[in-house]
Amino acid sequence: MSNKTIKVLLIEDDPMVREVNKSFIESIDGFEIVGQAGDGEEGLRIASNKDIDVVILDIFMPKLDGIHTLQEFRKQRWDIDVIVVSAAKDNETINSMLQNGAIDYIIKPFKFERMKKSLENYRFYKNSLNKSKTFSQEELDAMMNVRQETGSSGTLPKGLNMFTLQQITTFMKGESVSKSAEEVATAVGIARVTARRYLDYLEKTGVIRLDVQYGSVGRPVNRYVMN
Repeated sequence: MSNKTIKVLLIEDDPMVREVNKSFIESIDGFEIVGQAGDGEEGLRIASNKDIDVVILDIFMPKLDGIHTLQEFRKQRWDIDVIVVSAAKDNETINSMLQNGAIDYIIKPFKFERMKKSLENYRFYKNSLNKSKTFSQEELDAMMNVRQETGSSGTLPKGLNMFTLQQITTFMKGESVSKSAEEVATAVGIARVTARRYLDYLEKTGVIRLDVQYGSVGRPVNRYVMN
């Protein structure tokens, strides 16, 4: 797994909301606020001078609103992703932001878990994208499934979280031989039954495949290996 910290630019005109969002983001492992702005113009200036991975962008702001700010980001062709956090919930605004490349849209007021899920999905997507120069179809499908979840309210099956899923996927990628649920659980630091649930999910989505091994005695052992 890539240990690269994801650098965040927060563009929000309300100082109190900006501080709350900042505390939310910095409480999630792997993210760092490297810039804050109270309007789109200031945000663009910061983005032009700093290494930014993702922008958390409001819409209703003075000087330059979020719609025109996002359009300007795209004109500049910066390699920066954008997550919108706004009270705007009309069809026209949401459609405009998504068409201009926003990878997620969170409607205010929101719960911390919604922001956390969005950022964890983004981290998984970003790390997967940076991990390899080439992908198998199965790996790309798994990554795009997470990418699509990030751009919607979709989530993993109940009880699963993206961080643990990423840990298991990364471990499996580094192993040349098939592994049992118990071996995966020991490596990642979770219960065997929990590891089995994640492995079953990865097997269903085509990321890994089941490798049933039969011994001389006893029941067959389910082992897993990357596709």
